[in-house]
Amino acid sequence: MVGRVCCCCSALRPRYKRLVDNIFPEDPKDGLVKADMEKLTFYAVSAPEKLDRIGSYLAERLSRDVVRHRSGYVLIAMEALDQLLMACHSQSIKPFVESFLHMVAKLLESGEPKLQVLGTNSFVKFANIEEDTPSYHRRYDFFVSRFSAMCHSCHSDPEIRTEIRIAGIRGIQGVVRKTVNDELRATIWEPQHMDKIVPSLLFNMQKIEEVDSRIGPPPSPSAADKEENPAQLAENCFRELLGRATFGNMNNAVRPVFAHLDHHKLWDPNEFAVHCFKIIMYSIQAQYSHHVIQEILGHLDARKKDSPRVRAGIIQVLLEAVAIAAKGSIGPTVLEVFNTLLKHLRLSVEFEANDLQGGSVGSANLNTSTKDNDEKIVQNAIIQTIGFFGSNLPDYQRSEIMMFIMGKVPVFGTSTHTLDISQLGDLGTRRIQIMLLRSLLMVTSGYKAKTIVTALPGSFLDPLLSPSLMEDYELRQLVLEVMHNLMDRHDNRAKLRGIRIIPDVADLKIKREKICRQDTSFMKKNGQQLYRHIYLGCKEEDNVQKNYELLYTSLALITIELANEEVVIDLIRLAIALQDSAIINEDNLSMFHRCGIMALVAAYLNFVSQMIAVPAFCQHVSKVIEIRTMEAPYFLPEHIFREKCMLPKSLEKHDKSLCFLTNKIAESLGGSGYSVERLSVPYVPQVTDEDRLSRRKSIVDTVSIQVDILPNSIPSDDVVSNTEEITFEALKKAIDTSGMEEQEKEKRRLVIEKFQKAPFEEIAAQCESKANLLHDRLAQILELTIRPPPSPSGTLTITSGHAQYQSVPVYEMKFPDLCVY
Repeated sequence: MVGRVCCCCSALRPRYKRLVDNIFPEDPKDGLVKADMEKLTFYAVSAPEKLDRIGSYLAERLSRDVVRHRSGYVLIAMEALDQLLMACHSQSIKPFVESFLHMVAKLLESGEPKLQVLGTNSFVKFANIEEDTPSYHRRYDFFVSRFSAMCHSCHSDPEIRTEIRIAGIRGIQGVVRKTVNDELRATIWEPQHMDKIVPSLLFNMQKIEEVDSRIGPPPSPSAADKEENPAQLAENCFRELLGRATFGNMNNAVRPVFAHLDHHKLWDPNEFAVHCFKIIMYSIQAQYSHHVIQEILGHLDARKKDSPRVRAGIIQVLLEAVAIAAKGSIGPTVLEVFNTLLKHLRLSVEFEANDLQGGSVGSANLNTSTKDNDEKIVQNAIIQTIGFFGSNLPDYQRSEIMMFIMGKVPVFGTSTHTLDISQLGDLGTRRIQIMLLRSLLMVTSGYKAKTIVTALPGSFLDPLLSPSLMEDYELRQLVLEVMHNLMDRHDNRAKLRGIRIIPDVADLKIKREKICRQDTSFMKKNGQQLYRHIYLGCKEEDNVQKNYELLYTSLALITIELANEEVVIDLIRLAIALQDSAIINEDNLSMFHRCGIMALVAAYLNFVSQMIAVPAFCQHVSKVIEIRTMEAPYFLPEHIFREKCMLPKSLEKHDKSLCFLTNKIAESLGGSGYSVERLSVPYVPQVTDEDRLSRRKSIVDTVSIQVDILPNSIPSDDVVSNTEEITFEALKKAIDTSGMEEQEKEKRRLVIEKFQKAPFEEIAAQCESKANLLHDRLAQILELTIRPPPSPSGTLTITSGHAQYQSVPVYEMKFPDLCVY
């Protein structure tokens, strides 16, 4: 007799045992005896102190039945336990729970899938019960391990395998629900548990065949999918786990994700990795987003020596995380993100440069080329991430990031950048320059400042313009594009795309506002610097069509955003100077570049004449363009930038009617009230230290006062020293006799401005004075008196242009000619 005991023995047994025995029928197929189960439940509720004994006895019977493989009685015992558990909510239930969990553990340890599923279902019911007070001594280590193992079931029968995996996932979900709500019992968040739970869920999530790659949150699974599909159920559990994570345990839940992706090599391809981190970013609380970003950055640092495709996969995951975090709280990781990304950008360029230097012939070249392309994937991913992150920042943070990136751009001849390029070489340095400027271009995209001073402060403008003088057309293009992003505050750039002769500018519907005082001050301070870079950029011998298009757009945007009457005159002077340089060709430019400059000038003067709407000016420009169309179409952008364009052999024999004439322009503008006196003064660019950085020759000649001390010119004590005072007026008179032209006067004026603004120490360094005759102010320099030595052999030579003047002292000094009035 299995179900019941004999009547004689029954009378001597404790009542709770008799009640328990009575719920088991003789034939387990009959199921639980409901009438006796009601008596047992009433007894347990009436005498809760007996609950622990009832649980122990049930556990004893269940253990015996499990060993004997009496599955029917096991099912009855678990059903009875479930009903007792749901009916009793007293303090005495805790000892009963221990017996219950012991019985569940017995079922999970059995090798029969049916019993494992049964034990899991009972545990899930128990997990949904809210206890009045927590049990601090209770631990769930065994259940975490067992449920995690069930998630990885490899049963030969697919249906049974799926059933066991679903049971394992539901068991993990039950453990999470039972433990995470109690702050004092947070053992579930310990790394040893998370290292089992998270990979188990991810292992089942991998079975999703189609991963939604949209930026938005992944679709929530339906109720049916949750119950039947292990992948959907695991994803739901994973979201629930992350949603319950707090500040202190967030990292423990995220780090196992990286270990799983590394172990299963899921960074390349990275669709599943992206899917995982989308779930993470949308499931956690918004204020913890920066923790995830920090973890991704840390993992990127840890895998910096991995293959380019692995690094690119991690960076793309970072991009997705940033895209979601940028909509909420990013936290204090802004500069850390950019600093880490720029560091890996430098490493990628360094790896690329090393591969190119170490490449050899044959198959090694093919392998090097493949690595090179992979590194470009990494670099493009970094730039895309920087750009997306930067474009989602508020303006005040974006300005800081712009300065931060600009400070990393290496410029030849300077040490102001903060990026280590010692291992890159010239090729690697050029590559990192391009990458950083592309990053800057992405960050500045869409940036709208109320005033140009905010967008282009001096601390940013000066380093930005330095690469515009580099001997690399691609660098110059990027600088101009960054400038356009910051200047174009009314979205006019798209309307100006492509250099061309615009028949009617009014059709473009240019948006513009009245120039504010801050913008006017900016142009007074920095206008000459902008003109200079445009002027020199037009004369670069490696310019291509895109360079001329961007230079034309620069002139047009300055006209739209920053031009008052004074700026318009300066821009016209600049255009005429470019035309003259193309005709005279002092820089020995090719015929294509000379004609390109002429076409640029024509396109801009056509634009500016219609913008200021002076009829006589428009008429002169239209007439010249019409003559060019008939006689010299290669002076127009529509022709010169066309393939297989016929170029002239020389420009010296062309008629003046093909050129824009200064006197005609001055006459037309003067009649409309413009102050045209400055139009008669040819434009000459300023001289700055950037000429040295870009390996250019100085534009302005200098007046050098040299002293030649001949041998044996040591003065004797018997010789009386004669003095001759060389004053400022004497020097001025000597310079005036050389007959300088107007162009030299303009040069002097510009350098005087430079010397007036520059600090005294800089002036002294530029003059390279070896005597202590230069004092704290320029006025003292101009009052300098030089006395000759006693020896008559000392000579003083004053050189200016082609004239030389002899005088007497033994000192050697060099002044720029514009210092001399």
